[in-house]
Amino acid sequence: MKDICTVSVVTFHPAWGDKKANLKRIMEYIECAAKKGSDIVVLPEMALTGYDDEGDKPRKEKMQVRLAEAVPGPSTEKVAELTKRLGIYAVMGMPIRDDNDPETVYNGLAVFSPDGLAGSYHKIHLPPPEPNWATRGDRPYILETAWGPVGIAICYDNYSFPELMRYYVSKGCRLIVNSTALAHCHGPYYGPATLEAAIVQNGIYIASANLGGLDVENYFWGGSSILGPGQKHTWSYYYYAGRKFTDKDAPEIEMFTATIDLSLASRYPYQFNPAVNGTDWRPDKYIEFFKDTLSNPNDGK
Repeated sequence: MKDICTVSVVTFHPAWGDKKANLKRIMEYIECAAKKGSDIVVLPEMALTGYDDEGDKPRKEKMQVRLAEAVPGPSTEKVAELTKRLGIYAVMGMPIRDDNDPETVYNGLAVFSPDGLAGSYHKIHLPPPEPNWATRGDRPYILETAWGPVGIAICYDNYSFPELMRYYVSKGCRLIVNSTALAHCHGPYYGPATLEAAIVQNGIYIASANLGGLDVENYFWGGSSILGPGQKHTWSYYYYAGRKFTDKDAPEIEMFTATIDLSLASRYPYQFNPAVNGTDWRPDKYIEFFKDTLSNPNDGK
């Protein structure tokens, strides 16, 4: 398994509802990432279409529902041909139509490899207003690469639900993808605090790609970045490339690239600790906690 990997993340401003124009730009970013020597390039949540909801329209008339595609489909076939030709991994946010039920649409990621289309991920946790058009996914997605497994997640999945990230890290992931649409309405602390804490808690890298600028009504922070363990001590983090969400120029449309050393991803809570004859992470105990939660009839009320 290789350790040294070059990653690109893109702060992207999609033309709302213009899938053709966005796909052209996405493919050109992938080409440019390959020219820079990137092994993996990450684009934001809903990059193919834009994010914002049309609150006054019925679900069937919403842009995301109208423009959703199955995977594989017309857009992903074009990107798959490109990544195969360039020999690069890529992750692209888009609305995904269910293979078996065309009425079901997911907030999803199309995932590509040097062999073409690798698969898709459906966002498991949906904040408002996404349930207005999207259905929750129910399966994690791990991308197998020459640098080991990479965990794939979207925005709210990472910021509010450490369970998913910890699952990925327990399965050997040293790099987590955060394809996101983090806007000013979410406040200045939500994104940076949770991603930085995740690195401190898990000893891993995160490649985060965010939308930037005004969509329809939401203004997105931008601030795509590649961050990971710092050298000072175990419990630290470092920005290898990109900007923090709240930096002055964070919304500017840019691609950031860094070469990272995944051997620094200690994943320390998941490693065998002879002092306790096991790992510090204790899933055998947690599962009992959650079983108790599921048995509580007042759960979530």
